[in-house]
Order: sequence, then C-alpha cells, then structure tokens
Amino acid sequence: MSESEVIFCCCLLPSILAVLLFFILMRRKQKRFLNLPPGDMGWPFVGETISYLKPYSATTLGEFMEQHISRYGKIYKSNLFGERTIVSADAGLNRFILQNEGRLFECSYPRSIGGILGKWSMLVLVGDMHRDMRSISLNFLSHSRLKTHLVREVENHTLLVLNSWQPNSVFSAQDEAKKFTFNLMAKHIMSLDPGVPETEQLKKEYITFMKGVVSPPLNFPGTPYRKALQSRSTILKFIKRKMDERTVEMKGEEKYGNPEDDDEDLLGWALKYSNLSTEQILDLILSLLFAGHETSSVSIALAIYFLPGCPNALLQLREEHTEIARAKKEKGETELNWEDYKKMEFTQCVISETLRLGNVVRFLHRKALRDVKYRGYDIPCGWKVLPVIAAVHLDPTLFDHPQHFNPWRWQETKQNANGGLSSSSSFMPFGGGTRLCAGSELAKLEMAVFIHHLVLNYHWDLAEKDQAYAFPFVDFPKGLPIRIRHRTASI
Repeated sequence: MSESEVIFCCCLLPSILAVLLFFILMRRKQKRFLNLPPGDMGWPFVGETISYLKPYSATTLGEFMEQHISRYGKIYKSNLFGERTIVSADAGLNRFILQNEGRLFECSYPRSIGGILGKWSMLVLVGDMHRDMRSISLNFLSHSRLKTHLVREVENHTLLVLNSWQPNSVFSAQDEAKKFTFNLMAKHIMSLDPGVPETEQLKKEYITFMKGVVSPPLNFPGTPYRKALQSRSTILKFIKRKMDERTVEMKGEEKYGNPEDDDEDLLGWALKYSNLSTEQILDLILSLLFAGHETSSVSIALAIYFLPGCPNALLQLREEHTEIARAKKEKGETELNWEDYKKMEFTQCVISETLRLGNVVRFLHRKALRDVKYRGYDIPCGWKVLPVIAAVHLDPTLFDHPQHFNPWRWQETKQNANGGLSSSSSFMPFGGGTRLCAGSELAKLEMAVFIHHLVLNYHWDLAEKDQAYAFPFVDFPKGLPIRIRHRTASI
C-alpha cells in the first residue's frame, strides 16, 4: 500500500467511526424517548416469570396480575419467559393484536413448547405453513362433517363413558372427561377403538407427555420434561407405524377418493389429500391430539364443577334437554342430530359462561414484528406481547359481577347487541383472527352433547372439596371427585 493510500485510509477511518457513533447515539436517543407502558422488569434473566406462573384459582386473575393491573394499569411492561414483554389485560389491545396477526404481530411461543410439540405443530407455526396446516384441519372439520358424522361420534363416546358409571360411586370427573375426549380424538384422528390395548398404551404415554408440557423445561434425567420428550418419541413411532400400515392399504386402492367421506379419519385424509411430509403429518396429528383432548376435557370438568353451585341454571338445562328428548321420543328417534344440537340455546349460554369464568386458555404468546403505537404507548419491534384473555373475561367493566357464574348474561348480550363495544366482542375463549381455534365448533358440540346426557341421567355433587387452579394450564389438583346418582327423566 502506497503512502497516499495509507493517509487516505487514516483520514477515512475516523469519518466512518464518527458516522457509526452518530447512528448509535441517535438510536439510543430514540429509544430513550420511547413511551413504554409502566412496569417492573424484575430480576435479571428470570424477570418476573416465577411470580407470574405461581398457581392461583382459575376463576381469578391471581395475585400477580391483580397487583400489576392495580399498580400500572391494564397495559404494562415486564420481563417474562426470558424476554422483554408487554402484558395486555386490555380488551381493545387484545383484539388489535389478534386482528393484526402476520402484519404487526406473530405467534411466538417459548422454544421449549416447540421442542416438545414439534416444529411443525400448528401452535408454533407462523405464516403460510400455519395457514396450510390450519386449512387441512378446517377442511377435515367441515360444517357438513360436524352435522353428520361427528354428532354421532360425539354421542357414542359420551354414552360409552356415562354408561360405565356405577350408582352412588365416587370418581374423578376430570379423568372421566379426559377419557371421553381422548377416546373421541383417537378415533377421529387414527380410527383407534376405545379400551383396546394399543389405545390404552397410547393414552398412558400421552399422560406422561402432557405432564411434561406443563412442567419447567428442564431436560435432565428424571425430570417430567425429559420423560415427556421420551413419550413424544414413543407416540410419534406409534403414529408412524399407523401411517405405514395405512400407506400399504392405500396402495391397492384408488389414490383419490372423496374428501367429504364421513368415515375418513384425519390420518387417512392427510395422506390422501395433502402434500405434507411425513414429519409434518406426525407433528400435525400430535398437536391436534393435544389441542382436541386437553382443552375440551377441562372445559367439561369446569361445567360439572360450576353447575351444582347454580341450581337455577341446572334446572333450566334439564328442562331444555328434557324437551329435546321428549320430542325425539315422539318421532321414534333415539340418536341426537344437528337439529337437536341447534335447539340447545340455553346450553350454549352455559358453555359460554363456563369458558368465560374458567378460562382454559389464559393467555397467548405473540411478538411485535415492527414498532407499534397503541393509545400513546410504544410496543418495540421484537418485544414479546402477552394478550391475557382471562383478564378481559374477568373485567368488571365488561362483565357484571365477573366472578359469578351467570349463564343468563349471554341471553342479555344477544338481546342487547347493537354493534358497539360489548362484552360479546371481548369474549375470545378460542383466540381470534387468523389463528382462531380450528376445533372451536367441535369443542362446543362435545360440551353440549355431554351436558345433554349428563343432566338427563344423573345428579351429582362434589365428594371432596376441590377447585380449578391455573399453573398455567387449568387443572383440578384432586381431579374433581364427584358422587353420582341416577335420575329417572320424566320424558
């Protein structure tokens, strides 16, 4: 290098450094003037995560949320799950977040969730791949399929569980609800019959798997998370074996059939009508087994828990379902159909109130894709955003006496809807926007049919004191032990 070149470089270098320093200072200055919501970032690294996840009654916000809302308001900043976070207990911001999915915000669950559910799980996927996976689920759970095949399947599996109950016996209502939803999903997804050894073995592995999903992500020997990863591997091998068997069966058949075929299970449907890879199908089936079993079973257990505390609701339910059963008897019919389901209007109010007060899904994980302003606050690009659905459902400014189980509030909401801001527009038990739960209609159908046969055929009461806790998933520590008695329906 010549002397002139050396002099040129020496002169240029300070200029480059000056420009870089200028941009760094300007960026810091901009950051200083960000109007972040108030809040406390907590301890280094762990932030406030431990306090946020401390167990609390599912029908409350918990001490952490109550104190933070009282101190900072419905929108505040924190450090949760190892990330800088904007927490929202505000109905308007929650709707704004969900309605701008893929534009301003995207799904952003902790890595541990993706590690155990799989990278192709619908829960963690974003963008086009999530849209394609969700489309497959929606096509399989089409309205026509719900009206025909699924009503029969849901009723058959309901009766299979309820008819096994012995009079004056005590058992876990939560376990019975889980048995019902697991058997239904296993049949629906892979045509597995309830009670047979392979179904029971799969159920055993799945229970271990679920314990790991809700446990701290500590991948050490003996921890629930490590055991769950091992069960995940066993479950995927089981599904892969079923895929191989189905592929062999399909070789001798015509590749393309009718996508509307009622008897097709999800595994067969995905193999015939999708372009998904083997790994993608495995994760899809595992994630749907998780989503379809866990949330529905807890919702049914919550209804069983709430109803005895509201005798008038239980009485009105029995009147509604007795009338449906009486009309069917006069027609000489025995099985429920879609028209019967649509007559369960008060039942839908009970379902909505159960989901509002019980809050099976407490909060969602999102991330800001760009800098966002909302009501004067700045939400920086890259920050985690936590829309807390439960906080909105228990907000006294939106729901009168929110801790009170009141199914009739949904009749009033329907009558008073006027297109403005209402409690119904803030009700989001299945999420919203482009990530609205694909199985929401099936979940409500399961609850309605189970309630139909439960209230017609049984009285029940709590055999031992228990209540639902959030940790962070909703669960009954004692399994909700109930004592049942047969009742003779006057039809």
